[in-house]
Amino acid sequence: MAYMITDECISCGACEPECPNTAITEGATIFVIDPEKCTECVGSHASSRCAEVCPVDACVTDPDHRESRQQLLDRWKKLHPGETPAVT
Repeated sequence: MAYMITDECISCGACEPECPNTAITEGATIFVIDPEKCTECVGSHASSRCAEVCPVDACVTDPDHRESRQQLLDRWKKLHPGETPAVT
């Protein structure tokens, strides 16, 4: 399942540089996560970096984008062709 950013976001920008897939961008009022790029950091990190660094816990799993770990890893491989996942 991809992550999303809730309205509690304070637009601090801590999450954006942590995303290994460039899935996080600055929206009109808060940061947003592109569910087509979010892999929950599968392939890059042992846990979701955006959720770890968010000072207000605004990065949460998106119930509208439920995916298996394998689906997330497959997406990571498409986003990073030719690379070997650091974490599987």
